[in-house]
Amino acid sequence: MFLQVGLILLGLLLSFPISIQPFHVPPPAPKNGMIIRPSMFSPIESDETKWATSRASTNGTKWAVLVAGSNGYENYRHQSDVCHAYQILRRAGMKDENIIVFMYDDIAFDENNPQPGVIINRPQGPNVYKGVPKDYTGNQVTKENLYAVLLGNKSALKGGSGKVLKSGPNDHVFIFYSDHGSPGVIGMPQGGYIYAHELNQVMKKMHAKKSYKTLVFYLEACEGGSMLDGLLPEGMNIYATTATNTTHDSYAHYCPEDIFNSLHDYTTCLGDLYSISWMEDCDNHDLRIRTLKNQYEAVKKRTKSKGTVEDPGSNVMQYGKLKINMDTLSTYMGSKPFNRYHTTVNYSSSALSPSSTRNVNQRDADLLHFIYKLRNSPRGSSRWIEAEKRVLIEMKQRKHVDKSMSNIVQQLFGADKVKTILEGTRPQGQALADDWTCFKASVRAYEENCGALSNYGRKYTRTIANICNAGASIQQVAKAAAKACRMAGS
Repeated sequence: MFLQVGLILLGLLLSFPISIQPFHVPPPAPKNGMIIRPSMFSPIESDETKWATSRASTNGTKWAVLVAGSNGYENYRHQSDVCHAYQILRRAGMKDENIIVFMYDDIAFDENNPQPGVIINRPQGPNVYKGVPKDYTGNQVTKENLYAVLLGNKSALKGGSGKVLKSGPNDHVFIFYSDHGSPGVIGMPQGGYIYAHELNQVMKKMHAKKSYKTLVFYLEACEGGSMLDGLLPEGMNIYATTATNTTHDSYAHYCPEDIFNSLHDYTTCLGDLYSISWMEDCDNHDLRIRTLKNQYEAVKKRTKSKGTVEDPGSNVMQYGKLKINMDTLSTYMGSKPFNRYHTTVNYSSSALSPSSTRNVNQRDADLLHFIYKLRNSPRGSSRWIEAEKRVLIEMKQRKHVDKSMSNIVQQLFGADKVKTILEGTRPQGQALADDWTCFKASVRAYEENCGALSNYGRKYTRTIANICNAGASIQQVAKAAAKACRMAGS
């Protein structure tokens, strides 16, 4: 009976628009096991050359902050992304003392990992875990510690290595974040969410302190654009790209269906589409020549959504001072040439062929892990029972949050406004929320009355912003949430 339940749930999940579909990338021609692209060493445009040359001639130190904002083996990909990014920076010559890593560090030796002590970011890929600094791990991976690191405030740290940014007005800072996101919010495994207005306030403080000459921010998260759109001023010498715009989800990549037939069986996605796209671009190009603009355009093309369920993707965006994208990647990631033979992704291999790689919506990737764990475990075993329990809990939570959010909106605005408040979006360039205090307090009010928002449930933070934008008070939201979830029996 349990197996039948699991199969029924698998069928239900696969009937949802989770978009586990082919992702088409033109395969480059391999030569002697290494991919050679004519564009790798071709000259860039003259205006970019002039800008990049002037930037490269300046003094300054390169600094990097790498953040995986999740925990749990089902979220393997976020820590894998960060580990891969670290290897790129080290190969390009950056020193450990200038690289600060936030990762929960709970996946390498997780019982589900088929290669204990090893983390990979693509099927049959190299071990990207080796040598990664453990600056902030476990319950030290909080937004408070992240803000302290970015602001160079050692006295505000709670645990960890004590490393903070010591950058100055001539230095170049690179920040990479990978995790789940939702409108106006990105996650951390401990200590609460990072809200868009808070993140931008921190970056404004960094600018006011002259903590950098230029700062580049790569952000992997659903609705990642909402963290910056309408909030990041152009004049702060910050250039950012995000996995998606303000309204779309991002996608996990190298997921179970792609890798079951490889050397080891994984029940979790190994990377994220945007993240592996920019990192594999780094792996295959000379960072001294490749510009941020070159990379942005390549990643945008590779991840581009075709607008159909059959061919999903994300809409990569750029924000801030766009002229900075004419800088070379080496300005932020290191300028030491490295042997690309060992890191080049060979798309001609069966495991990575365009016909076999698929994208999975970030909000469904966690659930997918438990479904495949259920499928691959002996019926009635402890692993099977645990996986079935997690699948059932997730499906129940999804039903609960869908129903409770609709009920809250109906209480506050009436049945005829439910669809508008639930799904309404704002035009590009307008921040998600008018009143961030109301938004943050209303998220908290919902969770206090109805339970924590899951990765799926956090998509409703847009609804909460719309509720505040429509004039509801924090007290009204809290009262409506209490009633809605009391009626639901939560």
